[in-house]
Amino acid sequence: MVSSVFQLQCSCNNYPWGKKGKESLAATLCAKTPNTGFEINETKNYAEMWMGDYPVMPAKDLKSGEELHKIVDDNKEQLLGKACIEKFGGVLPFLPKILSIAKALPLQIHPNKELSAELHKKNPEKFTDPNHKPEIAIALGPFEVFAGFKNNEDIQALFNALPPLERFLPKKDVNFDNEVLKQICYKILTASEQEVRTTQLELGKIPREKYGKQAYILDLLPRLQEQYSREDPGNLVALLTMNFLNLSAGDAIYVPADAPHAYLSGNIVECMARSNNVLNTGFCPRADADSVELFTSAMTFSPHNAEEVRLGTSKTEKSINGKTTLYAPPMSEFNVLKTSLQDGENETIKAIAGPSVLFAISGSGKLLANGKTHDIKEGYIFFVGQGVEVSYEASSGLDVYQAYAE
Repeated sequence: MVSSVFQLQCSCNNYPWGKKGKESLAATLCAKTPNTGFEINETKNYAEMWMGDYPVMPAKDLKSGEELHKIVDDNKEQLLGKACIEKFGGVLPFLPKILSIAKALPLQIHPNKELSAELHKKNPEKFTDPNHKPEIAIALGPFEVFAGFKNNEDIQALFNALPPLERFLPKKDVNFDNEVLKQICYKILTASEQEVRTTQLELGKIPREKYGKQAYILDLLPRLQEQYSREDPGNLVALLTMNFLNLSAGDAIYVPADAPHAYLSGNIVECMARSNNVLNTGFCPRADADSVELFTSAMTFSPHNAEEVRLGTSKTEKSINGKTTLYAPPMSEFNVLKTSLQDGENETIKAIAGPSVLFAISGSGKLLANGKTHDIKEGYIFFVGQGVEVSYEASSGLDVYQAYAE
């Protein structure tokens, strides 16, 4: 019988939007796990550290080197529990990550279950599973993000005030609704490079006061142009139609399936349903973009203002000493706990009726679980099987995140 609690080793990918070398929190945390051979190359970008059982980049048992999906598959009932297996199948139903973002990720949506199943059947090499991928992002410091659409009134105010945008309207004097917004996004994303470049140059010359409360567009426009060029239609879709949020440590957002989003900068904890499906249409070379028709037909209009994007926290009954908060998105695959301890403090998390992955972002201390004591410190990651109570004792402060399903 495998132990229900064991330390994991994980790995980082090297997408070009990631932070470079030791500037990447994903890389520095990954390098903290001992005896893995992972060394940071200061010339490489490190974007994401994955901490789940997804076979593209699976976590491994630190001692044996065995991949997590194999361990889970061989010990389903012990590690997942019957209820979790019946609900989600014999896999870890969530995928936690650390992201370190230096420039905008592609403008994207994650397709819903029905569309994912269809795309997976047609092209399993590109769409590697039939699942959806709603997700949350928790800021570990300053975090900038485009997510969901602004309310229609704010979008219409821009199109009424800025003459260069008239070329993207389906007709003059149109009353904005979601169908009109879909048509506008389609026209922008299919516009020629010349048309996109001309529009951006014209927008940059319009006086700031014409933008009203959305004058931040003029600050972000040159930054996005430098990252992805004046010909990228994602600049226009994001700035004109999407919410821009500037978050602080502890703030979180929820991105449902089919909701457009693009993370712009910062370090975050990200957790999602177990999937790797994505449709990209902006902030990427046009040759790499997916079908605009598919993107615009699939995208949803919820959330439709900045406040709807935010995910709040609450107290949790799983905490014994009250040192833990709960991030609970409106989906069934996972929740996330955050435990924050000062020097000498302790916390106990009641047994959870499903699997967990917990990871320390900062500090050090002890992890007590299943009658054993483990060192836990910045960058250490553990898998915890169902039905196991865990306790933390902080020696120099300790911040731990625990993603779980039940």
